[in-house]
Amino acid sequence: MRASHLPNLGAIRGIWSKCASRSHLRAPIPRCLPLHRFTRITHHTPTWTIHRGIASATDAPSPHASILGFGNPVLDISAVVDQSFLDEWGLELNNAILADERHASLYEACRLIATHAVEYIAGGSTQNTIRVAQWMASGAASTAFVGCVGRDAWGEQLEAAARADGVRVAYMRHATLPTGTCAVLVSGGERSLCARLAAAAAYAPEHFASPQVQALLHGAQIVYAAGFFLTVSPSTVVAVGKHCVASGKACCINLSATFIPQQFKAALDEAMYYCDFVFGNEKEAAAYGVEQGWGDDLKEVALQLAALPKASEATRRCVVITQGKEPTLVAYGGVVTEYEVPLVPKEKLVDTNGAGDAFVGGFLALLSQGSALEDCVRAGQYASSQIVQMSGCKIPSAKPTFVASSRS
Repeated sequence: MRASHLPNLGAIRGIWSKCASRSHLRAPIPRCLPLHRFTRITHHTPTWTIHRGIASATDAPSPHASILGFGNPVLDISAVVDQSFLDEWGLELNNAILADERHASLYEACRLIATHAVEYIAGGSTQNTIRVAQWMASGAASTAFVGCVGRDAWGEQLEAAARADGVRVAYMRHATLPTGTCAVLVSGGERSLCARLAAAAAYAPEHFASPQVQALLHGAQIVYAAGFFLTVSPSTVVAVGKHCVASGKACCINLSATFIPQQFKAALDEAMYYCDFVFGNEKEAAAYGVEQGWGDDLKEVALQLAALPKASEATRRCVVITQGKEPTLVAYGGVVTEYEVPLVPKEKLVDTNGAGDAFVGGFLALLSQGSALEDCVRAGQYASSQIVQMSGCKIPSAKPTFVASSRS
């Protein structure tokens, strides 16, 4: 199904019945309500409203962040390398892993810093997404981020960078562990990520229960976590999901890397039960499908994932799979829709690091404003196209020029 045939994202008023038949899964998408008028029918909450936050320049600033992210804040150490360097460390392009003993000297002996020109960039998948969402919203939404850093200069640098981009941060500060770092190795415009989480891996439930974080959670309308956070605090992701279901909010997650469904399948499956929106790229989705026994056909994986049991029967799960320059796939209501990707000229392509994070940031920014699903996808593609023209996931100095084709 092509994008032109897809109506605004939302749901029929009332609870849609579950059905395991393939005919149901492939049924046409019904005409539905715009997202910001979305009505969720449950015994606990009568409505789901995606508040528009600062809807216009004349409105007073919102005391709450409408988009809240939970993740692993790290400082990216970015360098352009050749294939032999990747081979030396057992790393692959267009992939992300957690550092292990094989990569110790990459950090501890500063091999990367000693042998290459490096750039330090505020990073972490979820934090990147939230920064881009703030930029794409252009004042129409406010954002916040929660994670753990060390009591060190790198932690201060991360906070300053996030605040400079307009993001509120609620960092837990670990007394002994250093702020996490991530080697971002760029070759031919593609990247390989090797993260040493350090303090980011020490996020504690006590911080989640703090008044500051709970205030942000209760004030948000969209809550997002990258799958990477499941390696650190799966209980926090589940707690967030339960809160979203109980209060009628949008819960979103990213598959993030192939090792997440492969090595953290149980945690991912538990979190998925609460999720309304699921993001991932083609490799991650294929890995998820194989682990589930569905195979690696992306459209089939998207349909199956969207149809998995869900805590709230009042809303349908939306699955979004990016494929680089190939069409973005969106499974919703038993139908897969393809969105062609506007190509970035090769001479303008600098670094794909952060492209996926930026896509989700653009998508969530438009989602928070009640836009149609197609506009959310187009905004994601636009944000991604801007970020890949820069080294690292940097926020452009110019305001975004994306214009939604329809706004409810």
